[in-house]
Amino acid sequence: MYLRPDEVARVLEKSGFTMDAVTQKTYGYRRGDNYVYVNREARMGRTALIIHPALKERSFSLAEPASDIKTCDHYLQFPLYLGGDAQEHYGIPHGFSSRVALERFLDGLFGDGQ
Repeated sequence: MYLRPDEVARVLEKSGFTMDAVTQKTYGYRRGDNYVYVNREARMGRTALIIHPALKERSFSLAEPASDIKTCDHYLQFPLYLGGDAQEHYGIPHGFSSRVALERFLDGLFGDGQ
């Protein structure tokens, strides 16, 4: 069982991220120069946290991504994925089975909460 999107959002807020965008599909969170999305459509939570593609390599030592990429026209802070029919933005999706695992991932990837 993975954390649902609303649970991921609460952990992000506790870790010092601030919500600055809300759409039907996503919540956008910023902390300093870092930006992540919560995939609101991830009902089972497997792809609830979306990180910037530039962090993919660094994240490998911390957690296995749910898939190679996740595209969405709502990920406006992320680069365009030019490999598909439609030009959509993309990020790297992750799911976490506990709040502690998500907190460890955030600390490892972004440093301690501010």
